[in-house]
Amino acid sequence: MNRIDKKLNKEGKLLSIYFTAGYPDLNNTQEIIIKLEESGVDMIEIGLPFSDPLADGPTIQDSSTQAIKNGMNSNVLFDQLKDIRSKVSIPLIVMGYFNPILQYGVEAFCKKCSEAGIDGLIIPDLPINYFELKYKSIFKDYGLYNMFLIAPQTPEERIRHIDEISNGFIYMVSSSSVTGSKNTFDSDQLAYFKKIKEMNLSSKRIIGFGVGNKETYNTAVQYSKGAIIGSAFIKHLKLKGVNSINEFIKSIRK
Repeated sequence: MNRIDKKLNKEGKLLSIYFTAGYPDLNNTQEIIIKLEESGVDMIEIGLPFSDPLADGPTIQDSSTQAIKNGMNSNVLFDQLKDIRSKVSIPLIVMGYFNPILQYGVEAFCKKCSEAGIDGLIIPDLPINYFELKYKSIFKDYGLYNMFLIAPQTPEERIRHIDEISNGFIYMVSSSSVTGSKNTFDSDQLAYFKKIKEMNLSSKRIIGFGVGNKETYNTAVQYSKGAIIGSAFIKHLKLKGVNSINEFIKSIRK
């Protein structure tokens, strides 16, 4: 069974953390992953930096820019992850835009992910029909899940289709805007969360975008299996450094 499924099938609500590989410093990747697991995080999304991250807010954009300046790319990331499975056991997901993966070669990229012990990918700009026609079999061959995103503007028919073809979880984007942490969710977002919950989808959902503190985390998990925090964690890394990771996780789950 895929490590993502094992985690989703356990009782309780999940906390997933996103960080940009190669940030703050090029060689922080393994250290951050290890410290996140030690802090009790359930899943980790490793962001592959890209020069034109359209869905990302300024915090993640800035971290991507710095990571690229630091020298991060796909080959460096795979080299950093080659023995990560001897050190951590929780699900690891690579999140990135399709262009770098296409340039690397989709099958070659999937092969490297499999060899490193990556459990799945999140590729926000990869169209579903394109994935189904060209790449679904490749992902399956290498034991990788591809998690799809839904947002407030996603039609119900499309949500139902995503539910039918999904492995792992559905990434439920909390708003139509870019990534970025907020202090609370507004009434429209709460109505959207409730609507999706009442659709009784077979796939579990994890909410991301706008989750950045204990309050928004606790609200999100009322309507889903878990929540993803990215921008707020990256801000914390910038201000307080890698050694303060446990402090941040405690602030969410205290």
